Amino acid sequence: MFEVLLSHIENKVNITDEHKNLVQSYFTLKKLRRKQYLLQEGDICKSLSFVSKGLLKSYFLDEKGSEHINMFAFEGWWISDFNSFVNQEKSILNIDAIEETEVLMITLENYEKMMLEIPVMDRYFRILYQNSLVTKDYRLIVSHSYTAEEKYFQLAQKNPEMIKRVPHNLIASYLGLVPETVSRIRKKNSLNNT
Repeated sequence: MFEVLLSHIENKVNITDEHKNLVQSYFTLKKLRRKQYLLQEGDICKSLSFVSKGLLKSYFLDEKGSEHINMFAFEGWWISDFNSFVNQEKSILNIDAIEETEVLMITLENYEKMMLEIPVMDRYFRILYQNSLVTKDYRLIVSHSYTAEEKYFQLAQKNPEMIKRVPHNLIASYLGLVPETVSRIRKKNSLNNT
């Protein structure tokens, strides 16, 4: 169950076998059924979660009850309401499983201990946070300056796995579009490819 996490760490930093074993001791495994919550709005996010199997979505609900998807997390991705996790405040996000999912969870206490005991993990997370900031900046630019078709095709090019595994109504929410627009784009694209 730790292979995906350890591989992810090794792709970012050099880590010893001793430290790999120690890293594993800080995590617990949680299995989620499809549509089961990992975190609900109003709860405190007690863990950072690494997806070792499956697919999750993070989202908030507007005053009308409509979902606005913040992110998807596949195998090899981290997910949480980071503000809630770090500051131990009530979450504004919901996180639930799109598929049967397994996550490795680390509490704030264990996260902080791990950073002190395994300094290379501090570097690992710094790399992740830098990459996350770059991605969020790029996503903001795309959401404000691209057409609906450009948004969809940019996503398809950068994340083809997302297009294959995520239902199109959820992709529409993620892109800030209505499902009918995504259906129209997909239909037009399939006609152009025949």
